[in-house]
Amino acid sequence: MRRPSGLLLACAMTILPLCAPAFAQEPAATAQPAAPPKMTFNGDVVLWAVTVNADKAADFEQVMSKTKAALAKLDSPEAKQQLAGWKVIKNTAPQPDGSLLYVHVINVVKDADYSLTNIYYKAFTDPAEQKAFYDMYRGALKSTLFQIQAPVVADMSK
Repeated sequence: MRRPSGLLLACAMTILPLCAPAFAQEPAATAQPAAPPKMTFNGDVVLWAVTVNADKAADFEQVMSKTKAALAKLDSPEAKQQLAGWKVIKNTAPQPDGSLLYVHVINVVKDADYSLTNIYYKAFTDPAEQKAFYDMYRGALKSTLFQIQAPVVADMSK
């Protein structure tokens, strides 16, 4: 008695090449990459601490200056409110690893996007400028230490 395996193999070798186009993957889409996620905050005030590589402090401060210019360029009332309620302070003493500590102090604009790259990309659309901004930011930033998002429980100015 003959085994059917030879016959099955011959059939598979004949039929599979005919089915291959149906199983072939479509080429990858050439669409633009997805925008970075929107970064919003809850609460009334945010303290957002980051460390920056000591030799890149000037780059980080330039990134913040460019972010300020981007917010100023945008016409939305939201951007103007962000400008009015966002300060960045720099600790005078370096961290134990030599990095520098910067703390964003933000009076939150509800539903506003605080992603530095999104803000810059919205105001400045040249891809080369966007890449230079991103590279400068990523090269300077060492890490995010924390974000405190909180309601105001006592306002001593009032």
